[in-house]
Amino acid sequence: MVTLKDAKRVIAAAEKKAAEIGQPMNIAVADAGGNLVAHVRMDGAWIGSIDISIKKAYTSRAFNIATKDLAPHCQSGGQFFGIHASNDGRIMIFAGGIPLKRNDGVVGAIGVSGGSGEQDHAVAEAGAAAF
Repeated sequence: MVTLKDAKRVIAAAEKKAAEIGQPMNIAVADAGGNLVAHVRMDGAWIGSIDISIKKAYTSRAFNIATKDLAPHCQSGGQFFGIHASNDGRIMIFAGGIPLKRNDGVVGAIGVSGGSGEQDHAVAEAGAAAF
């Protein structure tokens, strides 16, 4: 289970990393059902990335995989090509989504958007590490 207290801790760690790299981010935390628990849009973060961060968290939880690891399989000719159109368009295959694990089970996910794929993933890693 991902509580609001957990989500706030994850977001705080992610915000700290985003501030360190100088990139404002949208940070979302989802529960085991892929439902949004909490979201923060840092000052100056793109409004277009709000939806993306939430969808990255959902995608990471729905498939129990980091979105950066899912993405290569979703390219033309890949085994999951077209997956982005599933789940009523909720699948986001850009880097920045990471499952949150407890006792070797996935209980939620973090989704981050607002920078490059590498930046998004690094900020998500920082948040996931605080879980």
